[in-house]
Amino acid sequence: MNSWQSKEQLTELLSSLAHYQSVTGTNAEIALAEYLHHLLAEKTYFQKNSDHLNLHPLDDGRHLLTALVKGASNTKETIILLSHFDVVGTEDYGSLENLAFRPKELTKEMNKIYDQLPLQVQKDLKQGEWLFGRGTMDMKAGLSIHLSMLERAMNGEFNGNILLLTVPDEEVNSKGMLTALPVLNQLKERENLEFNACLNGEPMFSKYPGDPSYYVYTGSIGKVLPGFYCYGKESHVGEPFSGINPNLMNSFLSQQLELNESFIEKAGDEVTPPPVSLMQRDLKEEYSVQTPQAAVSMYNVLYLQQSFNDINEKLLESAKKAAKNIETHVNEKAEKYADMASDFTMSYSKVHVMMYEELYNEAVKRFGQDEIDRIQNLLVNQREQGDRDFSTLLVQELAAMCKDLTPLIVLFYSPPFYPAVSSHQDKYISRVMDYVKEYVADKYGLSLTVSEFFTGLSDLSFIGPVSSKGKLDQLTVNMPLQNHGFTFPSDIMEKLTMPILNIGPLGKDAHQWTERLELSYSFEVLPEIVSEAIKQLLKK
Repeated sequence: MNSWQSKEQLTELLSSLAHYQSVTGTNAEIALAEYLHHLLAEKTYFQKNSDHLNLHPLDDGRHLLTALVKGASNTKETIILLSHFDVVGTEDYGSLENLAFRPKELTKEMNKIYDQLPLQVQKDLKQGEWLFGRGTMDMKAGLSIHLSMLERAMNGEFNGNILLLTVPDEEVNSKGMLTALPVLNQLKERENLEFNACLNGEPMFSKYPGDPSYYVYTGSIGKVLPGFYCYGKESHVGEPFSGINPNLMNSFLSQQLELNESFIEKAGDEVTPPPVSLMQRDLKEEYSVQTPQAAVSMYNVLYLQQSFNDINEKLLESAKKAAKNIETHVNEKAEKYADMASDFTMSYSKVHVMMYEELYNEAVKRFGQDEIDRIQNLLVNQREQGDRDFSTLLVQELAAMCKDLTPLIVLFYSPPFYPAVSSHQDKYISRVMDYVKEYVADKYGLSLTVSEFFTGLSDLSFIGPVSSKGKLDQLTVNMPLQNHGFTFPSDIMEKLTMPILNIGPLGKDAHQWTERLELSYSFEVLPEIVSEAIKQLLKK
């Protein structure tokens, strides 16, 4: 029977998991969950306790997996080991793409093309033992460590219960984790468990190129995805001043939001990056000499402790500044055109700015609640788009019903939303981290750095203590998908909130073609660190 304890055994396990091309949303994502179930079902413990190993369906045919190993002492004390098994795509690998999911073969190839690799990669290859491949770092190594811990639990190493939870879809919408919340609640009640803490295994992220630090985390960064729907006034290209181009509107929004320093937040040594655009396009479907009617942009906004209302106010203020600048720009250009075309006149055009909630209420006021419900239900039943595009469509339909408000900028929100969470001030977690730091220093001569926020985004956001003040009402009422295929599960999140921490492997270049895992620390040192952390967590 397979064992997952030595570096060599863990490397083999990781390679077998990496062979599954579990890009989010693909059939291989389903296949990997089934493979994990197969691996664990071979273990004697689960042959005797088959009801402790389960695949749980998402509503789209994918699965998440739970595996519970109960300690001999019949205690309620339980530690959740959290991971995800989906990965991002491999287009960035270029000519090496056929090896992206073959870590051993890809690593050999990387050594062959050593001179063509980035200098930092060359340096790492000289100094350490690395395994390349998609998912090696993010995060099938962490999952491998957790499987190793589950095996130790089967062998009676821990004085308590270990619940492994591994989910799909972390890289896109976190649908796996959102589905897992009620599953965890059911397990808690059915098996009479008490969740002491949730230990994630996401890899450590360097704060700068060449950063030598070894990080562990007591929280996870938050993210919101605001969208701006720009509804202009279409015109023929021969009469550009008879309308306002939404692409122009988008460009002024970009000037206000892209890299805007007012959104940067600092907590301790952690500093959030400023907003960046993730999508910016007009919604015209085919070429013609008519200007586009509408355009949309979406921005990545990360946060640590500020309230959602504060973020919303900054976004709204940015949109209002953009609107003023659009008006000024168009009128200045019209005046210059009028200097040359003596018979030209143009009426002043004000750019309105609204929240989605305001637009929705205006449409209800004009057409009635029943009609708005009918239109939105029809769109839901005919839906073919992903969450971002469908959110935009719901805004677009309402805006079209209020055309007289154009030109118009509508601020709305789309999934995914990740609350910022932290157990940094939790004395229980601080005690565990202090012990782990001392253990690692004494046994391995290494210095661990405890950072409050994991900056790569993680599913801990849905189970940890929220670090910002204020409620999320302003988010949910301005999220078109709320109750149309997406409901933010704030009630069950509050019910399940528990202390959190993240102790993961050493890797580099997540989501890049040079993604790699350092094997010595990750598969020799880290298993002992995680084991000690679990033992301390069970002493609550």
